[in-house]
Amino acid sequence: VQLQASGGGLVQPGGSLRLSCAASGTLVTTNGVAWYRQAPGAQREWVATLAAGGASGYADNVKDRFAVSRDNAANTVYLQMDSLKSEDTGVYYCSLMRRNVRYWGQGTLVTVSS
Repeated sequence: VQLQASGGGLVQPGGSLRLSCAASGTLVTTNGVAWYRQAPGAQREWVATLAAGGASGYADNVKDRFAVSRDNAANTVYLQMDSLKSEDTGVYYCSLMRRNVRYWGQGTLVTVSS
């Protein structure tokens, strides 16, 4: 199983970014995919999940600003991030659990700054 996260970059406060997580070796339709982030000097925190069945969940501090979706044909999960704030800065990781093993992508850096 491999996960490839991409789409990070520098954006101004209030702006938007869309992150992608391309999976290989398994299907995103049979394994839920979660997004985590790690700010400088902080612990990694859960951001959002898109379950295999399509249900989604969000951390309170991103609810109503972030949205997860997927493209089954591309075997890719997306994290649309709107109304970005400076506190959203960090390295974003996608992750999935398969057969009790958690897999991680390599991370993509998001910097929200004016």
